Amino acid sequence: MKDFKTIFFFLKLPISISLAGHGLVRIPKLQIFAEGMVKSMEKSVIPEALMMPFGYILPFLEAIVGIFLLIGFKPKLSIYAAISLMTILIFGSSSVENWSAVEAQLLHSLYLFVLLWFYLKYSSEENQPLI
Repeated sequence: MKDFKTIFFFLKLPISISLAGHGLVRIPKLQIFAEGMVKSMEKSVIPEALMMPFGYILPFLEAIVGIFLLIGFKPKLSIYAAISLMTILIFGSSSVENWSAVEAQLLHSLYLFVLLWFYLKYSSEENQPLI
């Protein structure tokens, strides 16, 4: 595909900004975010001892994965990391029956899958590195 790099950049731009934005807006209010996450997950079977550290780590993971996608750092690996993160979030949201969050996370996952499919299908035609 002649314009692979340009098309791939614009295809990954929305999901990159979404992930990076989720993380970057939460980092300045990290303690409030982590405590709010623990409170929203109090009916979950997931122990609070796991939720608090995850609440502190999640914004950094979102920001890093989003920025890596945006700058094109190891695209295949970054997409896999993003899908893995979405899977963890879906598990957590499901554990408290937050179906609207699950719906949004599934939409992100679907978008990431399409991005991965596009990358795998067309990057190899131009001998792009797959990782």
